[in-house]
Amino acid sequence: MVQIDLPLEQLRTYRQPRPAPSGLAEYWDRTLAQSRAAAGPVRYDRVDVGLRTVTCYDVSFPGFAGEDVRAWWLVPVLPDGVADASTNGPVGTGRTLPVVVEFLGYGGGRGLPHERLIWAGHGFAQLVVDSRGQGSIWNTGDTPDPHGSAAGSVGMLTKGVDHPDHLYYRRLLTDAVLAVDAVAHLPGADPGRIATVGHSQGGALALAAAALNPAVAAVGARAPFLCGIARALDVTDAEPYGDLARYLSVHRTRAQDVLAVLDHVDVSFLTPRLRCPTWISVGLGDPICPPSGIFGAINAIEAITPEVRTWPYGGHEAGGAHDDAHLAAWLAEHLRPATTGHHLPPDKHPNQGQP
Repeated sequence: MVQIDLPLEQLRTYRQPRPAPSGLAEYWDRTLAQSRAAAGPVRYDRVDVGLRTVTCYDVSFPGFAGEDVRAWWLVPVLPDGVADASTNGPVGTGRTLPVVVEFLGYGGGRGLPHERLIWAGHGFAQLVVDSRGQGSIWNTGDTPDPHGSAAGSVGMLTKGVDHPDHLYYRRLLTDAVLAVDAVAHLPGADPGRIATVGHSQGGALALAAAALNPAVAAVGARAPFLCGIARALDVTDAEPYGDLARYLSVHRTRAQDVLAVLDHVDVSFLTPRLRCPTWISVGLGDPICPPSGIFGAINAIEAITPEVRTWPYGGHEAGGAHDDAHLAAWLAEHLRPATTGHHLPPDKHPNQGQP
């Protein structure tokens, strides 16, 4: 794998060079408060999709501006005497389970239930969250994005770059935060044991949800997107950042204004808010989500010490299936009933004044 970014020794100390946007905390507080105020009920219907070891529900929950977001709720069937993912004791049908909220990669939607069984297979109740306006690149989606915006390019990253309030990713990150809220209303969920996970775009959503929703007890992100957006433009022309570069090649005089708008959804400005156990994997040869941007997000975390896995010959898949296996065991440990909650180590303190 050809090295496409800084050497690992420099990555370990790399910091996001751009300052956080002024008023970022208020921006997200206002966004979430408005959407929660508009929220309707969480709805779910059991559906028979032919699965024999997992009970499936078709879910609709209120996301940005109270708009419906679709999801699958997958609950493993654990008979008496079979342990769940996070305890050695027997689990019967009346027990609640630890939850993994899974977010999806760029261009994909929730697809069909049998496509996303990894976390239910490990004994977690699993919420597979659709991505509004996506689901036509590598699988299908069922959630529209009923918002227009100023002229953009073909992808999601340039939608709404005329103003922070118009950003597509403002809506998508809000959906992610509110997916965590929805868990408390779903059958079989333990709302005190919730993790968020995802790869690429899904990893960005997982980190943002954990940073902005204190109900998240642990987070795992593989090769997360939206970390150091401005830095990514200096390192890669791969999609989706290539789409942003094409937009700026046409809107030549707007580059600094556009990047300042996108800073509002740059995850490296949200990770200082993380208080829960955090797991991040990075492929050092990743041409899609450059390692320096991800390390800028990692190195901004101060309240806890994240678990970081690096793969010298890994690309955008980072550790792939090896990461999934490691993360499943890590989540089982961190979602044990006795260890949930946001407990800070004695030598770590919240980063006062961060967004």
